[in-house]
Amino acid sequence: MMQTIKRFWKIISKPSNHLSFGFLTIGGFIAGIIFWGGFNTALEVTNTEEFCISCHEMSDNVYVELQDTVHWQNRSGVRATCPDCHVPHKWTDKIARKMQASKEVWGTIFGTINTREKFLEKRGELAQHEWDRFTANNSLECKNCHNYNSMDFDIMSERAQVQMKMAAERDQSCIDCHKGIAHHLPEHMNSGDGTLAKLEEMATSGYKTGNSYYSVRQLPLFTDKTLGTEAGQLNAATKVTILAVEGDAIQVEIDAWRKTKGFGRVMFEDFAMNINDGFLTKEVAQSDQYMQKGESKVDDLTGLPWQKVEVKLWMRNSSLTESRDTLWTFAKSTYDVSCSVCHTQPAENHFDTNTWPGMFNGMLSFVNLDGDTQALVLKYLQKHSSDFSEESH
Repeated sequence: MMQTIKRFWKIISKPSNHLSFGFLTIGGFIAGIIFWGGFNTALEVTNTEEFCISCHEMSDNVYVELQDTVHWQNRSGVRATCPDCHVPHKWTDKIARKMQASKEVWGTIFGTINTREKFLEKRGELAQHEWDRFTANNSLECKNCHNYNSMDFDIMSERAQVQMKMAAERDQSCIDCHKGIAHHLPEHMNSGDGTLAKLEEMATSGYKTGNSYYSVRQLPLFTDKTLGTEAGQLNAATKVTILAVEGDAIQVEIDAWRKTKGFGRVMFEDFAMNINDGFLTKEVAQSDQYMQKGESKVDDLTGLPWQKVEVKLWMRNSSLTESRDTLWTFAKSTYDVSCSVCHTQPAENHFDTNTWPGMFNGMLSFVNLDGDTQALVLKYLQKHSSDFSEESH
């Protein structure tokens, strides 16, 4: 050991032309610290709101829009700055984001969006770049602050609970539903926000036992008339039959099919067709108390076993309509207007029932529709697909 130490000391004490190896090593180490400190200091400077709005392209456009949103001023007094929403906190992800953003320097040099007119003309393209990035990283920046596990669903509105619990189960990307939450949407985009609330005003009242109705939007299901224990969710435009009316609660029966592999939680409108009628909690899906099981069949195309079920659960005494026609009229109008932004949208009967979900999901990144509207439009497309059309492609 001593021989090794002496050999090492001899090497580092051996003079070079001007300085010893040891001095160079220590000097290099100190220089590395200085460089690393300087690099991180410069990195943090570029990670401040002051730096982000130092160019007028940002300060005169998106920064002004941010100040009118809940991310700027709210009852909690927590403000989200530009880097909070556009730069991940994890160091490796942050460096990758900075490298991506370096091309924005060229945009500033060449005046790509140096006027309000140029900015508005490019807004759609710029927004799409960000939405694609958020989709790819599962809204990593949003999850700097927001965490599904930390959400108190009980204090949310009933409608919000339905949407957020579904999103939490899938660890869904926030941007799927929350485009335009901090900045204005491009002019050509249409928001579905509030439209189904108007439809709810047209919902039927005074439901009669034995009659069938259709859900206006996605609605929570419960195990009993106290509406205290959740049983799942009813999808938009799903047919139910009223079994009992008890004040603010109604008992309904849902005739559906389910795939028996796994827990069989998802209810489908028809055999071998992925037309979603809603889903059940794991406990309800495994219990014979709430459902009557019928015939079983195997789908020849996929080899999956299906089972007919009659599900009896409770829901709130509201948000049902006697006819799907009003729902289909709204869904068709939304599809025609919102989904023709970039190109002529395909005819409803251009695809079959099971192909439409994948096609429709591909369109959603280009429009801003709330979850209820998405569910209704998709079911409309499936129910008017080539499987149900006399003029199928």
